[in-house]
Amino acid sequence: MRFVIQRVMHSKVTINGEVRGQIGKGFMVLIGVGEEDTVEIADKMIHKMVNMRIFEDENGKTNLGLKEVAGSLLLISQFTLYADCKRGNRPSFIRAGAPDMAENLYKYIIARCKEHIDIVEQGEFGADMKVELVNDGPFTVILDSNEL
Repeated sequence: MRFVIQRVMHSKVTINGEVRGQIGKGFMVLIGVGEEDTVEIADKMIHKMVNMRIFEDENGKTNLGLKEVAGSLLLISQFTLYADCKRGNRPSFIRAGAPDMAENLYKYIIARCKEHIDIVEQGEFGADMKVELVNDGPFTVILDSNEL
């Protein structure tokens, strides 16, 4: 499983011209599900993400987490995080999770995040989405379950 976490001042996702999710300060997270991912892996990733301290405190140090700054989450599914570009110029996505399995884990991640964070917005699995954000810093962290 892969999470690309971007600390944002604000972010939104639009589908067919309609805003589906919008947040202020918080994390916009691109979520890629791999073929071997499980709910146990998702739980580890969620725990790491919601407790990540990448907001500045009064001394300018990155010591604060989402809860301390009343931050929100915008969660976007993105199977292309599993692009394999080793051969040729056209990426392969064979290591991405099968659509049904990946969608179920995406929904699971959303539900679990709502247990920890007050405002959790989302995109739509498999949809053509337009994502806008103002990256604060910029500050981007990549979590890969193979490295946890």
